[in-house]
Amino acid sequence: MLYIPVGLYTITRDNDIHFNQLCKDTGERVKYKKYCPSCNKEVKAEEIIKGYEYENGKYVVMTSEELENIKTKKDKTIHILQFAELTEIDQIYYEKNYYVIPEAGAEKAYELLRTAMLSEKKTALAKTVIGTRENLIVLYPVEKIIIAKTLFYQDEIMPLPKQMPPVELSDAEIAMAKTLINSLTKPFDASAYKDEYQERLRDAIMKKIRGEDIVAVDTSVQASVIDLMEALQRTLAMSQNQKLGGMA
Repeated sequence: MLYIPVGLYTITRDNDIHFNQLCKDTGERVKYKKYCPSCNKEVKAEEIIKGYEYENGKYVVMTSEELENIKTKKDKTIHILQFAELTEIDQIYYEKNYYVIPEAGAEKAYELLRTAMLSEKKTALAKTVIGTRENLIVLYPVEKIIIAKTLFYQDEIMPLPKQMPPVELSDAEIAMAKTLINSLTKPFDASAYKDEYQERLRDAIMKKIRGEDIVAVDTSVQASVIDLMEALQRTLAMSQNQKLGGMA
């Protein structure tokens, strides 16, 4: 067995603007209290324990120590179950991403695994316990590092809300769509994209702080497109004009 001590670190951060709930009459922030009806008092965080309701109104209490005691050494490791092709796992199963960082002394074994998987275009399907949940994860090799992607289990995926009706496509429609796709294809650069709505939201908040009015950005209503070919032709023409303008 190959043992590589690693740690999981979150990849993303929340940059969204979050609003607090205020009382409409006073403008004060609404506060939520954890209340015990039997004690008739507010319960502090240190006074709260975990309980599982096995019957209506009946609970079994589980302490943090008991939850930790039922974890085996296997639960505390990322144990690989199998390897699979990079493209084999459907994107719908992906949930969260983590950096997998080797601990001191494990760098060579870690790099050996990453290099071999990347060379063979393979991912590793594994399991580990995070909190009180056993997570199915994929170890995904990329340049210089391994990414752990937690997966949803099959029974967590909702079925399609409705079935798609059969659709017939003409050769001309498919050719036009392919031309459009190819004309808009370029190398992916994550830094080229940003949350424009969040920027407008921050700007609107600052305007209100300064006492300025918020003016509608766009009041036009876009008509629904019915003719697919016409829509593709217009989009393709716009794309070609932009390219010509950029070259000029």
